[in-house]
Amino acid sequence: MNQINPTKLRNSKWTAVKSIHREKHFLVSDVEYDEEGVVVLCVIESVLSKKEYPIDWRELKSGEKWLQGWK
Repeated sequence: MNQINPTKLRNSKWTAVKSIHREKHFLVSDVEYDEEGVVVLCVIESVLSKKEYPIDWRELKSGEKWLQGWK
């Protein structure tokens, strides 16, 4: 399980264990919080194609789906 601080999500780097649309390396490009500081939106951006995908930020905690950093 990956340790994640929601306030430090923006610009963090991630590697998908299984390719997503034939891409593995991503950067968290956008994070939105509600008035209580809870993450309501997390968008990852492919490093190669610059395509963006909204995801549930809690998915990044799963070591079976995501690895921290670019590997």
